[in-house]
Amino acid sequence: MNARARRTLDRLRRFPRRTQVLVARLARRWRSSMQAQVITTTLVVGTITMIALGGYLTTSIRDGLFRERLDQILLESARSTSEAQGNFDAATASTATQVQQLLNDMLPKLSTGGAAQREAFLWRPEDSTSPVAVIDLNTAPSLAEVITPEMRARTVAARDQLWQSVSVDQADGTVVPGIVVGSLVEVPLAGPFELYYLYTLEQEQRTLAFIQRILLGGAFTLVGLILAITWLVTRQAVHPVRQAAVVAARLADGHLDERMVVRGQDEMATLAASFNEMAASLQDQIEQMESLSTLQRRFVSDVSHELRTPLTTIRMAAEVIHASSDEFEPAIRRSAELLALQLDRFEDLLADLLEISRFDAGAATLEAERRDMRDVADRALDQAMVLAQTKGVWITASYPEEPAVADLDPRRVERILRNLLVNAVEHAEDGPVEITVGASAHSVAVTVRDYGVGMSREATAHVFDRFWRADPARARTSGGTGLGLAISLEDAHLHGGWLEAWGSPGTGACFRLTVPRRAGIVLESSPLPLEPERTYSGPAVSTGSIPVVRVADHGPAAVPTMDDESHSILVAHDRPQEGTR
Repeated sequence: MNARARRTLDRLRRFPRRTQVLVARLARRWRSSMQAQVITTTLVVGTITMIALGGYLTTSIRDGLFRERLDQILLESARSTSEAQGNFDAATASTATQVQQLLNDMLPKLSTGGAAQREAFLWRPEDSTSPVAVIDLNTAPSLAEVITPEMRARTVAARDQLWQSVSVDQADGTVVPGIVVGSLVEVPLAGPFELYYLYTLEQEQRTLAFIQRILLGGAFTLVGLILAITWLVTRQAVHPVRQAAVVAARLADGHLDERMVVRGQDEMATLAASFNEMAASLQDQIEQMESLSTLQRRFVSDVSHELRTPLTTIRMAAEVIHASSDEFEPAIRRSAELLALQLDRFEDLLADLLEISRFDAGAATLEAERRDMRDVADRALDQAMVLAQTKGVWITASYPEEPAVADLDPRRVERILRNLLVNAVEHAEDGPVEITVGASAHSVAVTVRDYGVGMSREATAHVFDRFWRADPARARTSGGTGLGLAISLEDAHLHGGWLEAWGSPGTGACFRLTVPRRAGIVLESSPLPLEPERTYSGPAVSTGSIPVVRVADHGPAAVPTMDDESHSILVAHDRPQEGTR
């Protein structure tokens, strides 16, 4: 096979695929254009209507032409038969030769007696017993086959005028409809004879074909006019809608000065004017909200900065008091301890407020570097050990054997994991806390799972809100500020990643952090599942199916060695929208 033939075969193989692509492209264009949908619907409905109307008109005209011509044919045939019978009755033929001559003379008159040319047939019945031998006569021997034996038998039996529709072969090879009319006449000496007239409906067929061509041309013209009118009408109606869609998209992109062009005084002009008023009102409200938001962020930032100086002074005084607390009475000593504790929390709150203000102002920056997520998780674990020991909570870790390296800001990721671990320990309710690290070709993920009180669906939807608490009456042993998860969510977004939450009352909760391996990668999935299938049913500790590689011993908060085959946590959950728990 030469190269040209191979190219031809390749084109033939690609042809169906190109057709599918073209059809899919046209389908997308059709779904995205209201004007195309209206025009297509009008074309389909108009075509179906024209076909139905044309079929009805053609059938009615055909039946009308046939019925009219049939009545005329039957009247002519009956008159011609009556005249022929009269001539036969008046004839004085007394021999077979005279009878034959009488029939020969009568045949031309029978074929020309009507308004149009017709063929005539004079045949003796097949069961005739007349002693006079007379030859059958006809004007068109080639068309004798159109008269069927059934027609002849019915004519002889009925002894009345009968008719039948037939197909007549023309000399040019075409076939036209026709009508055969049969009756009996009495011929002197020869007895009854079958008389048949054959009429062709060629002229009526031509008339019907002409009418059909006129109807077809009119249908195409009418459908074309309907399409043109529909296109003009839909264009007038759709163009303002398209303009409104473009302006709305520009407004959504932040171009608040975009407005629609108002033309005329019709409904579309009213719509455009109302749209412009709505856009202007939205612009004013957005600008007011932006101004108010700017003032609020500046206020939070300024207050946070301004409070640092008096807080430092208060801190120094509190440290002096706390250093001498052993000399005080128990009540005063307890007050000094509470003062130091609340000052620590106050400082954490100020730090979180400053961090939130930087996120709100867009001033937060990412200092990313290539780091192993397992090392970052280790540091977060070390910081959560003290609280875990206090609460008597076991923390188990499950790391992959291969490095889970990604572009990370270690400080921010460590803060996220520390917040998640502290939150899990706070709500563990004597159950274990599991931290799992997973990696795929494009992303790295960490899940923190507890088996404590869990969260309802409503709580999961608000868990990342600032200062939100699922149970306001619940005490915080760690003295949190209420901004930890909100800051963690912002840190995850700064990495281009996800921070998601799942919870079930009485079953526990699971938080999942997913970040891309390289900056700029758009996440599509996470290497770790979010929603678990199993629940904690006892003090025994089990981890995920990934082998544990970190071994440490920190008492109750130990990360135990898990050399044996561990149980699997099979989960499946879609990523929730940003801003959930």
